[in-house]
Amino acid sequence: MDTHSPKFKARLGMFIAVGLGLFIIAIFIIGRQKNLFNPVYKLNTSFHNVSGLQVGCTIRFSGINVGTVDNINIINDSTVRVDLIIKKDVQRFIKSNSEASIGTSGIIGDRVLIISQGSSDLPKAVDGQYITSREPTETDAIMKSLQVTADNAAIISNQLAEVMIKINKGKGTLGRLIRDTTIASNISQTIVNLKKSSKGLDENMNAAKHNFLLKGYFRKQDKAAEKKKEVIVKQKKEDQKALDKLNK
Repeated sequence: MDTHSPKFKARLGMFIAVGLGLFIIAIFIIGRQKNLFNPVYKLNTSFHNVSGLQVGCTIRFSGINVGTVDNINIINDSTVRVDLIIKKDVQRFIKSNSEASIGTSGIIGDRVLIISQGSSDLPKAVDGQYITSREPTETDAIMKSLQVTADNAAIISNQLAEVMIKINKGKGTLGRLIRDTTIASNISQTIVNLKKSSKGLDENMNAAKHNFLLKGYFRKQDKAAEKKKEVIVKQKKEDQKALDKLNK
């Protein structure tokens, strides 16, 4: 005797249908991620350090998702082999000299494997071929380098602060020049003396020009300067005439 009501049977049927639908959708999503429904071919590469790359990570070529990481195996203490599954329809674009590298995707920094574009005149990479790789830059190494830079900047900042403190206290040559009023006065007086000396030299030169013993010398100098000036003016006039003729 059937003890279940039609309402219960309807709910059970809906539950089974929804379960089957979710199962089919999950199979479809996993299949797409693993390229189970697309013709694929395999490549492999190796790294010293995969830097967090995992099986199932995306493979990109020219910014487009073209495959997934199929397997990762440690070959020895310095080599990690990475097997790649790539869509068959992009095989003609991946050349034999293309290189594999490890990058990040998004804000979280999920690891992706990136295949670079190779030379267009070289043959395509065939199924099962090994392609060369570029080692990833470790985040720890970058942070260590930044830490060293920050430490050096702190040392320089402290040294500059010490120099400024000494200058403000009048220590050192620069500090004495800034803080010591006597040295500043001496420098000002030296400048004044230089100006007076320059003025006295000009006066002596004018007096020498009027001296009958040196008058002839200075007259010759003036004539030579005037002659040179006339030659320059004459040359400019000749050049102008030549230009006028060319323009005509």
